[in-house]
Amino acid sequence: MWAAAEGGRRSLAEKAYQVISDRLVTLQIRPGAPISDEQVASELGLGRTPVREALKRLESERLVIAYPRRGTFATEVHITDLGYISEVRQQLEPLAAAAAARRLTGRDRAELELLLAELGSAGTKDLRELIRLDVRVHRAIYAATNNPYLEDTLIRYGNLATRIWCLFLDRLPGLADHVLEHGQLLRAVIDGDADRSAGFAAGHVAGFESAIRKVI
Repeated sequence: MWAAAEGGRRSLAEKAYQVISDRLVTLQIRPGAPISDEQVASELGLGRTPVREALKRLESERLVIAYPRRGTFATEVHITDLGYISEVRQQLEPLAAAAAARRLTGRDRAELELLLAELGSAGTKDLRELIRLDVRVHRAIYAATNNPYLEDTLIRYGNLATRIWCLFLDRLPGLADHVLEHGQLLRAVIDGDADRSAGFAAGHVAGFESAIRKVI
């Protein structure tokens, strides 16, 4: 009985985490904005406990910050962090892509094939849909590494990078083309080509940083 209750609580906290994380990463919750656990709980139809657990997790990921007696706020987006974030991703994204190519399971392959097919309609999606598709592709590759530590680390840095991307979304041309670049990466991973996968991943991260710096 206790185990079932504990599992249910964790699943509710996970639900809260997914919703709040998506809003923070896509800047639906603006940097510096206050976050009320009571309001979020009411909106999602959850108790305050799972929401608070989700916010603690998001604080460890540098997406929110809590101040005693002041409350919880979305962290600011500092463009000066771009170089630091890219430095980490330049090392870990190629590592993850190569690992995914080597360790791909049947389930992983099916997920990547679906995403590859969805990329074909990227040109018809709006900006927010493109951002979410970009995130889903990256996270599917992280999951396909079958290394939970690498996956968790890259999700954190990927979220921080996506917030910077969204900050300049209205000034960045060719977002659909940027997302479509994932097609080569996905195909290389699906084909089990670790070297090509790593190369495409490295190029994608470099292209991301370059595009941001051009509009700063």
